[in-house]
Amino acid sequence: MVQARPQSITLETFLALPETKPASEYIDGHIIQKPMPQGKHSTVQRDFTMTVEVALKPGCIGRAFPELRCTFGGRSIVPDVSVFIWSHIPRDVDGTIANQFAILPDWVVEILSPDQSHTKVTKNILHCLKHGTQLGWLIDPDEQTIFVYNPDRSLHVFDLESPNDRLPVPEFASDINLTVQTVMNWLIE
Repeated sequence: MVQARPQSITLETFLALPETKPASEYIDGHIIQKPMPQGKHSTVQRDFTMTVEVALKPGCIGRAFPELRCTFGGRSIVPDVSVFIWSHIPRDVDGTIANQFAILPDWVVEILSPDQSHTKVTKNILHCLKHGTQLGWLIDPDEQTIFVYNPDRSLHVFDLESPNDRLPVPEFASDINLTVQTVMNWLIE
């Protein structure tokens, strides 16, 4: 049986809709709901966000935002963690952080959930890189592997065969020293 593809809508129409839980994304004219995060996903997301915040926030270098809607390049996506250089963070006139981020993250991190499409997540990372994101990570907790996507779209794979290799980070985050072992240890500590 052939299923009809849902009708496409405009980005403006999508952005006017109420938010969903889990979040929905707007990709190529269609609404795609993200899967509900589970234990491994939530743990890695929390610990990664805390690591970035501890390293970058005190010096006003950058901030990490979990599950933040970013709208740019004709898409509206919700990466698991979006890291922004301090000066790129949208702000209201009073200096507080804005609610709407019509901007791409400087560093995007996705954490693969069970039953989530590796292809869809990779396409979101590549979309970010195409529009100027400095680095993209895809963390697969079940496979204990981290895929690092560079702006030239080259791919480097890190896993427990070399557990202590330092993971690449954007230049602005050079004080962050993470290895695959460190990231995977978040799941057992």
